[in-house]
Amino acid sequence: MALLPLQKWRTIIASVFPPLLPARSFRSDAALEALAKASLDKVPNLVLYNYPSFSGAFSALFTHLFHSRLHLPCLTLPFSSVQPFRVEDLCIEGLETCYLLDFIGPKGFAQELLRRCSCKIIGFDHRKSVLQHIPSEEECPENLRIHVDVEKSSSSAVYEYLSAKLGDRKFSNGMAVSLLEPKDRDGVEMVLKYIEDGDLRRWSSPDTRAFNIGLSEWRSKLNCITNPYMYEQLLGLSAVDLIAKGNYYTSTRQKAAEKLLDKLFKVRLGRGFYGECLGVRADGNSDLSDEIGKQLSIKSAAAGLRPIGAVIFMQRNNLKMCLRSTDSVTDTSEVAKAYGGGGSSSSSSFIIRMDEYNQWLSLN
Repeated sequence: MALLPLQKWRTIIASVFPPLLPARSFRSDAALEALAKASLDKVPNLVLYNYPSFSGAFSALFTHLFHSRLHLPCLTLPFSSVQPFRVEDLCIEGLETCYLLDFIGPKGFAQELLRRCSCKIIGFDHRKSVLQHIPSEEECPENLRIHVDVEKSSSSAVYEYLSAKLGDRKFSNGMAVSLLEPKDRDGVEMVLKYIEDGDLRRWSSPDTRAFNIGLSEWRSKLNCITNPYMYEQLLGLSAVDLIAKGNYYTSTRQKAAEKLLDKLFKVRLGRGFYGECLGVRADGNSDLSDEIGKQLSIKSAAAGLRPIGAVIFMQRNNLKMCLRSTDSVTDTSEVAKAYGGGGSSSSSSFIIRMDEYNQWLSLN
């Protein structure tokens, strides 16, 4: 058997094993170059903020303003758990203070950074899950200060902490300097209120969900390395505008969902074992399954059926069923789990065979 030329083998291998696409890098060359330059310039302050978190980004804004007011050199970088910085990346010459905003890093991260850099570390977080990773007061060295307040979002905690520190400063001209300009204060504090309501899962304001929807399009802009205008954009955000945008988005999707509700039919969940509800086919409109399902849930309850909406559509050659409920005591996941799916009580889904699905359609 004759040997194929090397180039021919390469062509065959390339056709069978296509090259992998490069993974998106969060520990980017630009960030590492910024750290290298900071080491050369002996920048004393390093700020790392949770990315892509709005609480982290606003915390970064406040530390940026704080150091700007005091004319202190500072390097700010986004920290992503997808591809986090290594401790050795952060050991820059001249480092005195490192801020960890809206995160405390992987287990042992802060302690190892302290050991390698001998700097001061100030961290902020609001998640209950981090409490078990914080060293006790006896074990905590003097130059490590982790602030965890589960009743306050990180951004609010950082805002209050830095505002107080700035207020304690004595300036030569005798004038007080505040973290935020008077024209920005009310707007920023209103945005912080809604961020905190969502961060702590309180949902105490009826507008918080709309606010979060309106805010979501800004998530891709929270990298201060790729977006040099991040601070100005955050200062310019208006809670009123974001709520209006969120309400408009929700209203538009609900109207689109309503157009698909003219061909309702009964679904015998589990061939009737789990009762009956209303369903609809939504092929080509699977992105509206949540809105359709919730409206179906209300209609189903009004029709005397179980308060569940079943949205069915084709997905990658499979038939998928999404169940939604607006009733607080109804558990849709019991059906989904019985058929190999999962989810929460109000929102679940699973793949169903066509022959099985046909057995679920109402006989009437």
